[in-house]
Amino acid sequence: MKLILRCQRILILSLLAVSVFAPIVFFSQRLKNLSHIGREEFVQDLSNIKYKTDAALRLNAVEQESGEDLTEPKQVVYEDRNLGSGVSYSSIENHDSQESENAGDSIKFSERNVSETNLERKEGQKSQQSELSSTNGEEEHSSQTAIEHEQNAHSQYQQMINEKNKEMRDGDCNQTSVSHDKHLCCQSKKVVDEMVTEMKDQVIRAKAYLHFIPPGTNSHLVKELKQAIREVERAIGQAIKDSNLSRSSLQKMRSMEATLTKASSVFPDCSAMVYKLRAMALNADGQVQSQKNQATYLIHVAARTTPKGLHCLSMRLTAEYFALQPEERQLPNQQKLQDTELYHYAVFSDNVLACAVVVNSTVSTTMESEKIVFHVVTNYLNLPAISMWFLLNHPGKATIQIQSIDNFEWLSTKYNTTLKQQSSSDPRYTSELNHLRFYLPDIFPALDKIVFFDHDVVVQRDITELWSIDMKGKVNGAVEICHENEALLRRMDTLINFSDPLVAKKFHVNVCPWAFGMNLFDLREWRRQDLTAIYHKYLQLGYKRPLWKVGSLPLGWITFYNQTVALDRRWHALGLGYDSTVRRGDIEQAAVIHYDGVMKPWLDIAIGRYKGYWSQYVQYDHPYLQQCNIHG
Repeated sequence: MKLILRCQRILILSLLAVSVFAPIVFFSQRLKNLSHIGREEFVQDLSNIKYKTDAALRLNAVEQESGEDLTEPKQVVYEDRNLGSGVSYSSIENHDSQESENAGDSIKFSERNVSETNLERKEGQKSQQSELSSTNGEEEHSSQTAIEHEQNAHSQYQQMINEKNKEMRDGDCNQTSVSHDKHLCCQSKKVVDEMVTEMKDQVIRAKAYLHFIPPGTNSHLVKELKQAIREVERAIGQAIKDSNLSRSSLQKMRSMEATLTKASSVFPDCSAMVYKLRAMALNADGQVQSQKNQATYLIHVAARTTPKGLHCLSMRLTAEYFALQPEERQLPNQQKLQDTELYHYAVFSDNVLACAVVVNSTVSTTMESEKIVFHVVTNYLNLPAISMWFLLNHPGKATIQIQSIDNFEWLSTKYNTTLKQQSSSDPRYTSELNHLRFYLPDIFPALDKIVFFDHDVVVQRDITELWSIDMKGKVNGAVEICHENEALLRRMDTLINFSDPLVAKKFHVNVCPWAFGMNLFDLREWRRQDLTAIYHKYLQLGYKRPLWKVGSLPLGWITFYNQTVALDRRWHALGLGYDSTVRRGDIEQAAVIHYDGVMKPWLDIAIGRYKGYWSQYVQYDHPYLQQCNIHG
């Protein structure tokens, strides 16, 4: 009986032991298998991380095609059938130029990326082999080592880029004192530029793939592409703004490349991709051209409009002028106005600040300011403002005269012409002040010589030597503008219609033209040859048929044809109002610099790098300028 009870007790205890320990053993084995499989997949993911496109990369989420090689499509320009894209054309243009013009640099950059990718793959494979033959504790240590190695490599690479970009911000690559540092600085900048270009190309490809997907589709691939586009565009924006790449940019590039590989597996037709990219490029090209046309139009509108600050200044000065008594409106030294022994300058303008800069720069750079006489001619509306400005800010020992074109009664009675007949919506060309230069002998009948200035010039050094130049019996002294290395390269036929028989018979197309803006005129020879009558003759012919483009320059080329002596180019530097590539050396050695073009220095659209040469002669601390919010 005791033996039976003992057997029953042993059986019950055995069953209890099995029911307790069996689940523990079972779940422990399952957890061990799951841990081993998870770490093996993690190591495989590390070994598959790459920087550039790798043909061997294939993701399990997308079904792959086997046994088919993709070939490059023929270079055919396809007609665009779907132009719905907002991609930046500059990105495509940069990508094309990088592939065609900088092939050598691209190969080097790719080789460096491939080497980095192979090194990472080998590290991942070694870690995988080590994990397969180790215990659970060794597996955790190996995977942690692989993660730390990847993070350290990425940190070191990004740290190198950040350090070199800091060097570029501290000083220009071209001005680095040590040649080795200069090489590293420029190389770092090149690496960053290539990475930004690569990221832009990725965004373009991703947007092209999105166009292949039917509208309304909300698949995992669509979400992944959109997310990758947002992240890469954010990284590009930071790089352009700060001239640097964020620490996560490299990882975003890799993630984007993996997403693009998925998309290329779903849409493997290269010809369709080429067709779409060309359509996107054509659409972007049209958008860029439209924006350029709009920008050009707005620039010309801004050039024709008087800024609010200048209008305010004129109104304040006009009010102050009429508050003066008649005897208080007289400028000093008016007895010198007809003295032929002095240096006489003329400027025709309706702009107060422009006249002030021309006068101030000329007087401040001369050695004998008491011998300078300035003749300013304006219209009746701006006469009070300009007169009041020079009453408040008289140019030292120099003499200044302010006249109104409306006081020249002989202009309409003697010549019987209306300059406003010219067909142009731009008042700069139809303004009577613009054509008044052809009447200089009549405006100053007592003078023998005069230097004419446009109101958008700045005098940088003493130009009294100009008066001693031998005119060789000619009327006009000017700088020629037919030099091949100048952006202002012009020929006679650029503004004059040589298809007209009269023009072709009288003038030669290969004669080198010259520039208005700073001209020395021999008024005695002008009167002797009666060039003003020649000007009127061709002006009237131009009303009957199109002989030239509107403006005073083509009429000047015709009027002073074979009557111009070429001055040294250092007397007059042109292009500061439209050409941003004028060399600093040419500007600094020029006696007179000219802001010809629409981007005048007193406008917001002025070229910033040239504005300082003009603004240094503006009294920005003047109370009226402060009240009218005119600042440098």
